[in-house]
Amino acid sequence: MNNRRGFTRASALGPIADFVEQRGGNINRVFERVDMPVGILETPDLAVPLQEQFRLLRSAGREIADPFLGARLGRLVRIENLSAFGRWVSRGYTLLDAIDRSNRGLNLYLQTGTTLALFQEQGVARWSIEFHDRGYEGRFQNELLGVSYLIDVVRCFAGRGWTPDLIRVTGTGSNQAGALETIFAAPVLAGCQVSSIEFDAALLQAGNASCRPGMVASRRVEQPGEKVPPEHDELEAITALVSVAMLDGYPKIDWVASKMGMTRRTLQRKIGDHGTTFSRLLAEQLRDKASLLLTGEKVSVTDVAFQLGYGDAAHFSRAFSRWTGMSPRAYQRRR
Repeated sequence: MNNRRGFTRASALGPIADFVEQRGGNINRVFERVDMPVGILETPDLAVPLQEQFRLLRSAGREIADPFLGARLGRLVRIENLSAFGRWVSRGYTLLDAIDRSNRGLNLYLQTGTTLALFQEQGVARWSIEFHDRGYEGRFQNELLGVSYLIDVVRCFAGRGWTPDLIRVTGTGSNQAGALETIFAAPVLAGCQVSSIEFDAALLQAGNASCRPGMVASRRVEQPGEKVPPEHDELEAITALVSVAMLDGYPKIDWVASKMGMTRRTLQRKIGDHGTTFSRLLAEQLRDKASLLLTGEKVSVTDVAFQLGYGDAAHFSRAFSRWTGMSPRAYQRRR
């Protein structure tokens, strides 16, 4: 199994649902094909496995027969919509500051399993994006989407009509380069080791051009959201997958094991090595989600029970009392 298991925010998929539907595809079918809950599109801050994003982009490309879906979808993305991290980056004082924020904060707050790097030579700046999982299907689509986010960061400082002097991609073949040049409206060099964009290094000192009235660029170093699971932390990865599974009802251990690339027995052993069990992890997640749902206005205990995958309110009420020492209704009254 690849130990470099990256995670990303669901928001990194951008407006994929509208994009697919507008081109005659079915977004539910895209998600069913890779066995992922479509509900992740409604929870943009949720951490999902980066490999699953690769699969989703590949599935979406097949759904609408578009080998360059990542690039076309990328024309619609905006860095400020990329969770709290994206808003923090887009408010950099200069482009260099924004790139520095991106490079330092990416693996903490948005996406692991990925490296951003800035190089300067003879007046040319090259900003690259590299994914550690080099062979997985859908990786190329994700690279094209990632390059689009880099371009949008620069546009916060150079204007919305800006295009790179050169885009490097890992795909091969002149036909790929030609098609991508049409989409990106910029020169494309295919067959490179790492995807990147190149531009005049003087642009690094440009001030923020995208600030709306009442919004100012900031020098402050603030925490841009909650952290994503660390790349090498198996228990955090398992916990994050349980959260994803809860979008489709009561999580199943076999589903989590398959997404981790393990057998059920191996998953149980791995969790045991951390001094806990799958049942305990699941109970903690269910307790936290139930507590959050029960704080909503005019929400019934039965509704919460069904959302969490319970067959009836009685089973859920007994479980909630076991977790918290009080019934769901008592918890609601206390809140």
